[in-house]
Amino acid sequence: MSEPARKFLIGVLLLLGAGGLVGWFYGHAAWGLLAAAMLALLWQVRQLLNFERALRTDDFIDFRTGEGIWEQIFSRVRFEKDQRLRYKTAYRQLLKEFRKSTNAMPDGAVILDASNEIVTCNRAAKALVGLKRKKDKGQRIDNMLRDPEISALVNSNDFDGDVEIESPINHDQCLNFRVVPYGAEQKLLLIRDVTERFRLSKMRRDFVTNASHELRSPLTVINGYLDTLAEDAEVPAVWKKPLSQMRNQGMRMSQILNEMLELSRLESSGPAGIEQSVDIADLLRRISDDFVRPEAAAEIVIVTETDASLLGIRTEIESVVSNLLSNAIRHTSVDGTITMFWRSLPEGAELIVSDTGVGIAAEDIPRLTERFFRADRGRSRDEGGIGLGLAIVKHVLARHNAELVVSSEPDSGSEFACRFPAERLVGQESSQMS
Repeated sequence: MSEPARKFLIGVLLLLGAGGLVGWFYGHAAWGLLAAAMLALLWQVRQLLNFERALRTDDFIDFRTGEGIWEQIFSRVRFEKDQRLRYKTAYRQLLKEFRKSTNAMPDGAVILDASNEIVTCNRAAKALVGLKRKKDKGQRIDNMLRDPEISALVNSNDFDGDVEIESPINHDQCLNFRVVPYGAEQKLLLIRDVTERFRLSKMRRDFVTNASHELRSPLTVINGYLDTLAEDAEVPAVWKKPLSQMRNQGMRMSQILNEMLELSRLESSGPAGIEQSVDIADLLRRISDDFVRPEAAAEIVIVTETDASLLGIRTEIESVVSNLLSNAIRHTSVDGTITMFWRSLPEGAELIVSDTGVGIAAEDIPRLTERFFRADRGRSRDEGGIGLGLAIVKHVLARHNAELVVSSEPDSGSEFACRFPAERLVGQESSQMS
């Protein structure tokens, strides 16, 4: 018990004792106790009324000094009110500084609470998506920006993903949305104008598409004449080797153009449909049987652990398997083994092409899906691939809501895992065969 509380109780007891003693002196001890109790009660009521007045008028001057329990109570209440005022002033200053800093940002910033309601936003958010700080405060962000992708992004709390859509107030503008953690039970929705990047990407795709189309016609003519000359018996023997090399390079260039056109098509396409059901187990067996490979090539083993089929585009899934398998064959010696798996996962299924080949350096793995990137720089272009296969694999998987996970070490082989979500699968049943 505190010292003021102990003094207060002692004072009350002394008052009651004095009242009882006076009453006993006059022969009415009970009346003396009652009078003393009433006096103590009246004093407490007076202090309560003073306390109410001090709270109402915010005037605690009369209670700043003293050692009584009521002075202690008044002092503590006043301290709490002063501290709250200081916190409120500091919060307003912090909020003012935050607004000044965020208003200077070129990107839109929207603070959301745990219910995805708008706490505040900066000026860029108004310019990019039309949000108003005062008017829209307390509104749910998915009610203000009515787009299913944005709604899924803010409700999933996915701090790694992002969404790119047209601006709701300017259809010529492309915006990137992403969510990052911010404060206790809050998050920050960042909005960036990526119109210029989108335009440059579109210009690049259009250029590649147009250039590839324009080059196909003359290349077809050149390859046709080269085929004719190669089969002409009257061509001098000294021209046989140059003609063979020119034919090989012509076919290589045709393949490059075809893959560039395919890559451009994939980049400009949306998600793949789910109308087709692809039997992956049958696809792996057929591609393995039909795949053209030299006699001195590694053994190919197929392991299927699920009967699930994949919802997607069969030709595109074929290109994924073919590209991964051709890469494995090129980088695996004749005494090695290439294994293709199709197995279920708790969150879906995965298609794996693994080999016991030369492996890949750790610093090269993040760049494998770049156009024309070659991890094995010592291999000649005639022996290696074109450099577009894994880029095509990446975009095909993206169209099928899947991801490519690569694990490898030099001289220890490589594993390329294509992981598909459960919504892309049908007939998921556990079985095992090889």
